Amino acid sequence: MRSGRRSRHALLHVAVRSNGLPQSRYGFSVGKRVGKAVERNRVKRRLRAIMRELPIRPGFDVVTVAHEGAALAPYLALRAATAHCLDRSGALRREEA
Repeated sequence: MRSGRRSRHALLHVAVRSNGLPQSRYGFSVGKRVGKAVERNRVKRRLRAIMRELPIRPGFDVVTVAHEGAALAPYLALRAATAHCLDRSGALRREEA
């Protein structure tokens, strides 16, 4: 991921790198600073659901690292933060107008 693009937000950090495959792959890192196991698993479930919803271009490896406030953030705030980071890194599809 050293050669990829990174983007930060108060709730999370996203690293994106091209993988040369026809599909994108996702990884999530939620450390103990985020909370106990229940909170960490909830954040991972939310991030997985967000990745399914967002129009991510194929052919990327995406690693998302949750920060301390991610467990307390509402779903829509976490989704907006993820979309913001992915957009800045160039992994989101641009809707043709």
